[in-house]
Amino acid sequence: MIDVAVVGYGNVGRCAVQAVQAAPDLHLAGVVLHREGQIPPELEGCQVEPQIDRLSHRPQVVLLCVPSRSAPGLAQVYLAQGFCTVDSFDIHPQIWETRCQLDGVAKAHGVAAVLSAGWDPGTDSVVRTLMEVCAPRGITYTDFGPGMSMGHTVAAKKTPGVADALSLTVPMGTGLHRRVVYVQLAPGYSHQEVSRAILADPYFAGDETRVVAVEDVRQLLDMGHGVHMTRKGVSGITHNQNLAFSMSINNPALTAQVMVGAARAALQLAPGCYTLPEVPMTSLLPGTLKEKISRLV
Repeated sequence: MIDVAVVGYGNVGRCAVQAVQAAPDLHLAGVVLHREGQIPPELEGCQVEPQIDRLSHRPQVVLLCVPSRSAPGLAQVYLAQGFCTVDSFDIHPQIWETRCQLDGVAKAHGVAAVLSAGWDPGTDSVVRTLMEVCAPRGITYTDFGPGMSMGHTVAAKKTPGVADALSLTVPMGTGLHRRVVYVQLAPGYSHQEVSRAILADPYFAGDETRVVAVEDVRQLLDMGHGVHMTRKGVSGITHNQNLAFSMSINNPALTAQVMVGAARAALQLAPGCYTLPEVPMTSLLPGTLKEKISRLV
């Protein structure tokens, strides 16, 4: 059994605990909550600590179920303590730089880090890679939604003047998206100043974004999301190769499940940092290699 700790207990953290407990080859060593407070009732029977060194069982892998902007710094801390780490860091323009930073720390301490192990970046990255293998020349379009973007929602919630928020992704086709951010204003703040702050955030800079003030964000909350990916390209010299991939999902549940798969892989990788397309796919699954090859190939 692989001992796994979950750090953070938001939407992804809750699903990660469930996924670890459901896995046949993983054991939940505990949950690390850096902010001490009331322990959620569903964690009764699990060890919950503010620091990882207080856990009775030292985990082999740590799942960092924290906001993206916190993940790289926390990963460095845990890697330096000799733990393998897995995160779902989703700020695409910063992935290469972050990979290089974590790679040095992981190698220095003899452990592995799996970076951006969610669904995009993550499983969608793997699909994009496979599509390009099939049709090396061409264009791939990734259309998200409609649904809740966790990373954008967290970013909006941290904006001064926002009591609560929900960021929805609306696909417009050919890889273009509109963001609709519903905000519950904190007392003393205007819609105009909050909207201006959200639109200035790098998270929202690349897409058309509309900010809407509402009375109660909870009445709008739905964690469903999805993606439709297409590629039209050329195999060799043969044109008109059309490839497509779609899924409709619960966002945090799928993110957590991919992270659990990456936890298995982390223990099989040489020290360093890896994104999901660099990880052998069979290492994400439980069971022997013979069982997996016989079933999947």
